[in-house]
Amino acid sequence: MLPIIISGMPACGKSTLAMKIASRFGLRFYAGGDALKELAKELGYKEGGLDWWDKEEGIKFLSKRKESYEIDRKIDEKLMNLLKEGNIVITSYTLPWLYKDAIKIWLKASKEKRIERVMMRDKVSLEEAKRIILLRDEENKELFKKLYGINLGEDLSVFDFVINTDLLDAEKVSKIVMTIIEQFNERK
Repeated sequence: MLPIIISGMPACGKSTLAMKIASRFGLRFYAGGDALKELAKELGYKEGGLDWWDKEEGIKFLSKRKESYEIDRKIDEKLMNLLKEGNIVITSYTLPWLYKDAIKIWLKASKEKRIERVMMRDKVSLEEAKRIILLRDEENKELFKKLYGINLGEDLSVFDFVINTDLLDAEKVSKIVMTIIEQFNERK
């Protein structure tokens, strides 16, 4: 089975989908954000929780990453090596542009839906969720444009499939993607 890369803007459902895929097909699951958190911890940042990126330490680490692109290059190299090993589903902002031989899926979600998801997931106010999404969108777009020339969320030409997660719940999205993966691998 080809490795699978799930991408999309923050709070679009990447990790939820990737975990379901891993469970269904017996694949390893690795979140690109987890690799960054591990490195942040090694560098002395306090790591913790799914919402870490939305908290002060995660935002500080994002600023640090902008000072040195070596952090992201190192992580992307690690993730590409994992993809080469196979039997894996990875969430990543950048790998769809950097790695060729994988099934690449973009999860599309409106800002409003992503804000709503952050409010529910992180148990924060509407204003805080909006601040988090706008900041993370801006910071990620700027970082990856400077690092690799990627227009995150705009250039979807590298993706095999784009799925709008505003229209379907997580279970329906996963059923669609499971069918796609099964059909994709049958033709190989």
